[in-house]
Amino acid sequence: MRIVFMGTPDLAVPTLRRLHQDGHDLVAVVTQPDRPAGRGHRLQPPPVKVAAQELGLPVWQPTKIKTPDFHANLAALDADVGVVVAYGRILPPHLLETPRQGFLNVHFSLLPKYRGAAPVNWAIAHDEALTGVTVMYMDAGLDTGDIALQTECWIGREETAPELGARLAHLGAELLSDALRQLAEGQLPRRPQDATQATYAPLLKREDGWIDWSLPATAIAARIRAFQPFPGSHTYLAGRRVTFWRGQSVPLPAGEAASPGTLLAVTDNALLITCGQGTGLSAQELQLEGRARVSARDFANGLRLQPGACFMSPMPASLRTDSE
Repeated sequence: MRIVFMGTPDLAVPTLRRLHQDGHDLVAVVTQPDRPAGRGHRLQPPPVKVAAQELGLPVWQPTKIKTPDFHANLAALDADVGVVVAYGRILPPHLLETPRQGFLNVHFSLLPKYRGAAPVNWAIAHDEALTGVTVMYMDAGLDTGDIALQTECWIGREETAPELGARLAHLGAELLSDALRQLAEGQLPRRPQDATQATYAPLLKREDGWIDWSLPATAIAARIRAFQPFPGSHTYLAGRRVTFWRGQSVPLPAGEAASPGTLLAVTDNALLITCGQGTGLSAQELQLEGRARVSARDFANGLRLQPGACFMSPMPASLRTDSE
């Protein structure tokens, strides 16, 4: 089939490679422009561009996709179908109608759950046990199109967002390969989403990364796994920002009571910190601002931490009142 592929991050690369492996005619690979990155702020190509160039495929990097010129160029490709995997922009309705059979989207959740930009992160943050991948027919809404195919995937109890995302990316590549085969045969299913069951996964913001110590430890541990690499899970200790990279919910010792965020104990491999609802977080890997990630023991030794130290997080600006 003649396919226009639109995608940007690492999550989209396995699908691009699978389409090439399956022998489809990838008439254009549309991705985001190069962006400054790293300490030197040098322009870096998106992962999809790098993969497309390795495969010898034509790459387009438009700064705008709602222009008449882009629409005309897309129409001139005479594509059978378009494929979108985490492209990063909303396609206007007139573009969706350009390929003969419209656009298919690979979305990393079991729609209608977790519509939006960050389904992998929010599924982990909400401590879900099960997620998956959906191939859907795109329409003008936000992940509201009819469902074609779905596959389920269990979430590991210690799995981080990058780890789960990598697994889902490969599942998505296989699922889309199957969907295109069925589409070519005229047998691809189609069923509407149940909008009453929809939940949302909004774009992550920096303030999502501040640890709320009043939450139960299970919720904090889930967010530590979910918010990697961005925005991270942060708090303050004696005025210095600390990022938590690994932690688990554990029972508190009998009779222990302290304000949420209080360090109760330093063990050989963890810091025990009180959380909301009488729960405890066993933090195993941390990072002081400006330093490398280290084990809890090395972190405690470097700062000479003692029980009673208090981790504190600022309230997000969106939740503050004018008097604060």
